[in-house]
Amino acid sequence: MAHVILGLLLIAPQSFYDLIKGFEKGVALFYSASSGSIKRALDTLLARGSIEVASVEPGGRGRKVYRVTGAGRAEWHAWMTQEPTGPDLETAALSRLYFLGLLEPDERGPVLRRITARAEADLATLSALDAHLETVDVPEEHRDVFVHQRATLDYGIAAQRFMIDWFREHLDQHGSPAP
Repeated sequence: MAHVILGLLLIAPQSFYDLIKGFEKGVALFYSASSGSIKRALDTLLARGSIEVASVEPGGRGRKVYRVTGAGRAEWHAWMTQEPTGPDLETAALSRLYFLGLLEPDERGPVLRRITARAEADLATLSALDAHLETVDVPEEHRDVFVHQRATLDYGIAAQRFMIDWFREHLDQHGSPAP
């Protein structure tokens, strides 16, 4: 979540309220967050010096507007350009795709290639499991459950294939050529 907030703040300095609205209007398509989790992430980013209060609006509420520091920009850049990690590749991939335009044009292709490579590795893992399951003798009393578990695996394989194809096409259209 911290990197998504950094990305939103790199687009423009924003208040806590603005960030909530930013999540609701766009980011929520791939990343859900409560106002409490956004507030905790802001506090963490402030504590480690990744963001700072750019201004406090006068008035009773004293609305704070946050902006990214040099350290925060470096942190965000490192996250954008590193291998996507964690079990949820779709969220990691879409989070990077959403902010890809903030990178220099020559940095975008490598990001897209790393996402595609991770999806290919995940597909290989799922395909190996699929091949293994072809050899498993399922007891009669578990066949109904197994049918739907296999359907879940089939869905995962199809989703990985779609992701690979989609990111390759996007790379062909918008990425820089491989070195």
